[in-house]
Amino acid sequence: MPSPLIKTMIEKYHYPLLTEENFNDFVNSQDECVLFFTENPARYPESDDVAMILPELVKEYGNRFSAAVIDQKDQQKLQMRFGFKKWPSLVFLRQGKYLGVISKVQDWLDYLEKINAILTSEPQSAPGFIIPVDSVVAPSTQ
Repeated sequence: MPSPLIKTMIEKYHYPLLTEENFNDFVNSQDECVLFFTENPARYPESDDVAMILPELVKEYGNRFSAAVIDQKDQQKLQMRFGFKKWPSLVFLRQGKYLGVISKVQDWLDYLEKINAILTSEPQSAPGFIIPVDSVVAPSTQ
């Protein structure tokens, strides 16, 4: 369940709430978008701070990118696509392709600098999660 502040942000700005089912349709239909991964605001109170900042960022960029919030029930599944490890996170996409991520609360000028770099970059492969694998060497038979 989103916090009251996040719920108010969703309602006030009409941000879609994305689930695993409607995720691809939304991101592929947007020229550029930012996805707000909040996790559980009770565990990550900075999510409420980002809920106050996100609409200002959208406004700062003249609505160049649309914003959506990831439904809490699907956050862990969808997070795996992007490989970030810190909450809250803003994931930027262009026509469904990964541009970059900004995690945790930032200073305003840091947001602007990072978003400018992200929006001028070309889409790339999302980092994803790397699962460490130990190699096992069979003992030699001599």
